[in-house]
Amino acid sequence: MRALDGEPQMLGGGLGGIAPGQWSDDTELACAIALVSSTGVDLRTEGALDAIAAEFSRWYADEPPDIGVQTRAVLSQHPTSAEDMRTAARELHERGERTAGNGSLMRTSPVALAHLGDSQGIAQAARAVSELTHHDPVAGDACVLWCLAIDLAVRTGRVDVRVGLPHVDADYWAPLLDEAENVEPAHYAISNGWVVAALQSAWSSVSRSSNLRSALIAAVQGGRDTDTVGAITGALAGATYGGSAIPAAWSRMLHGWPGLRAPDLARLAYLTAHGGRASPQDGRSTIEARLGSARSQV
Repeated sequence: MRALDGEPQMLGGGLGGIAPGQWSDDTELACAIALVSSTGVDLRTEGALDAIAAEFSRWYADEPPDIGVQTRAVLSQHPTSAEDMRTAARELHERGERTAGNGSLMRTSPVALAHLGDSQGIAQAARAVSELTHHDPVAGDACVLWCLAIDLAVRTGRVDVRVGLPHVDADYWAPLLDEAENVEPAHYAISNGWVVAALQSAWSSVSRSSNLRSALIAAVQGGRDTDTVGAITGALAGATYGGSAIPAAWSRMLHGWPGLRAPDLARLAYLTAHGGRASPQDGRSTIEARLGSARSQV
């Protein structure tokens, strides 16, 4: 999505020849997690993490048009388990590489839905899923903060990223959140590939807006890594304002890996939030074959 003269348009293009309405690696990796979380499994278990690692590897094998530097460095080692993936991420960190990129935060939203109402479970799962590719604990902290904010928004409609401060280093994070509420998202454009600046940019977008549409426009207009900041922003804004707040014209255009569309994302979210149990009215969709594959992993 690009915001031209204040009006957002899905023009496609970008780094990897993205089609209009096609979601980027941010949502692709969230789908990889959701294919597992939608089975109702506890994301803290090694079996669930192995299944997520397998989905990440399957996504990488499909040669995505765009992939973050840090995620590529881990997945290019061709890990076959969660432990292999964590080892590759840890070795990257120990070599002195920058390992606090925004790549685990951008995909983290399904974790919140998988453990709704369980703040400790959400915090533990957020760290575990983040650590598959991002060893730096700052990346894990960011995922904890965002997932707990999503949980609060889904359950109460309130938006408050500070709800997660008891689970992270509050002395470090609280001033960063204060700052984000008093500047535009563009303030962080130069560094929003870093997980802290990406979270600040997204929090600036959400906290300074009154609806989902304005939050997303602010995020995109902020510049630089806009698909990622937009994905992070959209996760919390969507949790706050609900699916009905998404303009229908946007939803109709959405599609992407692994062959899903907007209704499939809604189904994955419903299944995740309900422990893998479908509603009686819920029909089969194009995700069923992929769900079967994910269930076989856990």
